[in-house]
Amino acid sequence: MPKTKGILSDEGIDKNFKFMILEVTKQLEDTQKVLGKPNPQLVGRIEARDDYIDNLKSVIENKCYYSHLTQHHLDKRALDLIRAVNIIGINLERIGDHAVSIVSQLAYLDDPEFIQRITYKDFFDELLKGLKGVDRALRKQDINQALKICRSEYNIDFLFKKNLQRIIGELALGENTENLVTLLFIIKYLERMGDSILNIGEAVIFAALGEKLRIHDFEALEDSIDGQGNLDTIANLSIKSIWETRSGCRISRIENQKKKTGDEFRVIFKEGRIKKLKREYENILSWEKVQPGLTPKVFNYHESGKNASILVEFLSGKTIQQAILHPQSGLFNDMISELKRTLIDIWGKTKKEKPVNAYFLEQLQSRLDDVLKVHRKFEAHEMQIGQVCTVSLKNLLIVGRELEKKLDAPFSVRIHGDFNIDNVLYDLEKKHIHFIDLYRSENQDYVQDLSVFIASNFRQPIFDSSTRNRLDSVIADFFNFGKEFAKRNNDTTYQARMALGLARSFLTSTRFEFNDEFAKAMRLRSLYLLEKVVSHEGSPWSDFKFPEAILYY
Repeated sequence: MPKTKGILSDEGIDKNFKFMILEVTKQLEDTQKVLGKPNPQLVGRIEARDDYIDNLKSVIENKCYYSHLTQHHLDKRALDLIRAVNIIGINLERIGDHAVSIVSQLAYLDDPEFIQRITYKDFFDELLKGLKGVDRALRKQDINQALKICRSEYNIDFLFKKNLQRIIGELALGENTENLVTLLFIIKYLERMGDSILNIGEAVIFAALGEKLRIHDFEALEDSIDGQGNLDTIANLSIKSIWETRSGCRISRIENQKKKTGDEFRVIFKEGRIKKLKREYENILSWEKVQPGLTPKVFNYHESGKNASILVEFLSGKTIQQAILHPQSGLFNDMISELKRTLIDIWGKTKKEKPVNAYFLEQLQSRLDDVLKVHRKFEAHEMQIGQVCTVSLKNLLIVGRELEKKLDAPFSVRIHGDFNIDNVLYDLEKKHIHFIDLYRSENQDYVQDLSVFIASNFRQPIFDSSTRNRLDSVIADFFNFGKEFAKRNNDTTYQARMALGLARSFLTSTRFEFNDEFAKAMRLRSLYLLEKVVSHEGSPWSDFKFPEAILYY
């Protein structure tokens, strides 16, 4: 099949666009479920997914603008200003549209004086005050003025809540119902105008900094850098967002723009839900006790409302993924050797002689709906051809989850928890391994980390022979590395648990892969491993032999 060129291609926004449609679809489905039956957990998922949708929107915008407008020899600053002007124009139009809607509502009032029951003048004072500063703020790219524009929305929100409470109270009396409902529509349009004012202020901040920061992102960043002597004021910082992340957090690299030679200072800023970032913060502190220098230093952690922010050290070096895909002489082997040495050291220090179970198939079950939303044909049903029968995926998981309960790891160790090849860094100068993105760290079965690591190599959508050979060599190396570690530590069920771990990782990885052929290859490997585990029931798990041929594509 010929590949599409241009912005709608693998190099452009195609994958991001599909993901955005998928995530918004899930958002609508979950919202409908909540309307039918309130569910706080589902509400939390909807709120968290909103951050990921925002990230996808910015990825698409970045790729659209920077892949096409750069052909006209405009630098990034000029392109940022174009984007800001476009955003402001859109929101000014929305304010105009809402004004027309408000005027049209007046026809539904029995008495024009009824409008006096709401403090509409206060709304317009705030709106006009915000609009008054837009031109100057944009021309000067004045962040302080932009913040004043944004904060007009806060005041408008306060006015909306105050007037809403009054209208609801009067509706309860059962009089003037139609007039009160009309007022309700009017204040809602005024509140939407406030939302547009906020968008305009944030557009000015974007023009000034070159990155899209929502007002709460900006305030969190401001709080995080406060008191950090190595960082300048926000206006003098270079901020580069790392948008292509599925975490839902905003992640940015920050450094001083006006820095002296040899005086570089760079940090990573993360902002997102408290639950995730607080756990990552605590895990970094915990890792520092286990293996000093393994994780980035924490400079600041701050909580505000439902969100938190963390400012951590920017670690230089290459990820395992970069080393595999863009090898340098000697670096690749050194990195792999150091990573294995580091793991042995960590596992030795943190080993606890108490059985533990990762419940790989329970993890798979929890992600299965997302897999099937991307690949609806993956739900394998029972089939029979002649005397040969195949088991459905549903039944494989039912039987497998029961068998898994008997497959405890004999001991636990401290694991990364999201041990993908882009979450491991190698410092080229110090020849030292670093771990990043440690939200899921815990004491658990080491096969959890190894199976994720192996699958993250396999699922790289790159098929040239030289790169694929390097991926295969890492896969083989770490499978055998785990097998040797198991043997030295009297772990007799390593290969059976690895089969379950990879069955989980292969199938769940397909939710990020739109290449049908490659996704199908991972799905078939998952089903084969599940069938092999289920068919072994009744035999000693120590006799289970992992079919190593399926590790290679």
